Amino acid sequence: MQTLAHFADGGPGPWILFFPLIWAAVVIGGITLLRRTVWRGRRGPGRPAPDDKSPITVLGHRFASGEIDEDEYWRRLSVLDEQFGRTAGKGGAA
Repeated sequence: MQTLAHFADGGPGPWILFFPLIWAAVVIGGITLLRRTVWRGRRGPGRPAPDDKSPITVLGHRFASGEIDEDEYWRRLSVLDEQFGRTAGKGGAA
């Protein structure tokens, strides 16, 4: 009885060539999956990298270091939100 893996003479048939292609597809698929999920980091798709020099970030650093109090922080944040539109439609701090 002849199978797909062996020719009539007992040697491997042409189907043996598909095994390296299958392994290559598995490896390429695994690398692609890792690049799209794990290796991208915590940013994820659609989330821009944080800008350390943006006014809102600077304001947050000033509040965290104690340069300004909470009332001043919220007052300035509401002005920045209106100016830069960071939280427009997202239910932000204003």
